[in-house]
Parts: sequence; C-alpha cells; structure tokens
Amino acid sequence: MRIRHVKGSEEAVAASPLVIQKPEEFKGKWKKEVFNNENEIFLEVGMGMGTFIRTHAENEPGINYIGFEINTTVLFKALTRYEKERVEKEKSTAPEDCNLRFIRSDARHLEEYFAKGEVDKIYLNFSDPWPKDKNANKRLTSPVFLKLYDSILKKDGVIEFKTDNRGLFDYSVETIPAEGWEITQITYDLHNDESMNQGNIMTEYEAKFSAKGNPIYKLIARRK
Repeated sequence: MRIRHVKGSEEAVAASPLVIQKPEEFKGKWKKEVFNNENEIFLEVGMGMGTFIRTHAENEPGINYIGFEINTTVLFKALTRYEKERVEKEKSTAPEDCNLRFIRSDARHLEEYFAKGEVDKIYLNFSDPWPKDKNANKRLTSPVFLKLYDSILKKDGVIEFKTDNRGLFDYSVETIPAEGWEITQITYDLHNDESMNQGNIMTEYEAKFSAKGNPIYKLIARRK
C-alpha cells in the first residue's frame, strides 16, 4: 500500500526529542543514556502506525520500548498519535517521562545501533512478505535478519512474529529452526488460541485482516 507523503513530516521527525536521530551514538548505552534506567528493552521492527508498541508502552511502564520504522511519513503519524494520546491522558511528552523512543532507519543497521545482548525482545508484526524468491533475503525472518537479531538479543531473548500471510509464515517456520533457533510456541489461528491470544495487542493490519476473517499466525522463537 502506497503511503501519501505528509508535508513537513521530515522536519517534525527530525525535531522530535522522542526520535533518536543518531542511534549509533547510543550503542551499548541505551538504558543509561536514553532511558535513564536499567529496564529491559523491547524492540518492534517495522512498527507501522505504532498502535501495537504505543499500547505496550502505556500498559508496561517498567519496560523500555523502541519502535523502528523506515518510512518517515509513517513514523510521523505514529509519533503524532503517541503525543496526542499522552496529552489527552494529561501525561507528559518529555523524553524523561516516556518509556518509548523511535528510530527512523532500515533494520539492516540494527547491529550498528545495539550492542551484543542489549535487546531483550524483538517484535515482528505483519512484515512485508516479499513473495518473490529473488527478494527472500529482504524478509524479516530470513537468515540475513536472523543473524542480526542474534547479534543484539540477550542470550535468552526472544522473537515474537505475527502475520496473516501463510506463505511468509511457512517460510519462517522452516527457516528459523534451520538457523539455530527453537520455535517454542506456534499457532495457525491466534485469535482462537486461548493460550497464545491471552494479552494479545492487535496492530492496525491485524484488526483489518481479522475483520475480514483471515486467520492470524504467530510464533515465538529463541536461540537453541
């Protein structure tokens, strides 16, 4: 789906204190220098409009959340919604009062931004399926990206992956174990799986797809 450019989005994203402009400067120092605490770091790669990560950050103030998004207009909209929600709830939008930060960049740079073992959990939600074989390495569950996650996740860190695309899910179910990861939980119908759906927060795409009757697939994986 093509996103219509929002005039002024680049300037707004560049000016926001919640968007980390030079994430490479905080490699290995996110907890102390960005969040000023020792809480766990949960990262969503490709956060879209941000409903998922904003809700998590609101519900779990004791965890540091980072939303990763490459599209400036999409990030601008997510940032605007987050700030609006904070104001409506009479909460401060000052960085020192927020447990959510944003990065505008390509996920291929993750290793440049985070030190080994610095991230506790990675969320992958409704990623681009890149269905053609020639684009397989662009899939966020490809060996290329799994190696990046391995380099920044702590030893017992996990990946949580959701999609409505059966082809991408089948590919992931095959690829993840082949790369030295263990799938600890899996469902082919998340919303009818009482155990895995407990506490589930839907993304914008998830709400749209499930409303059409599409099953949602989910897996949780950790390194062997």
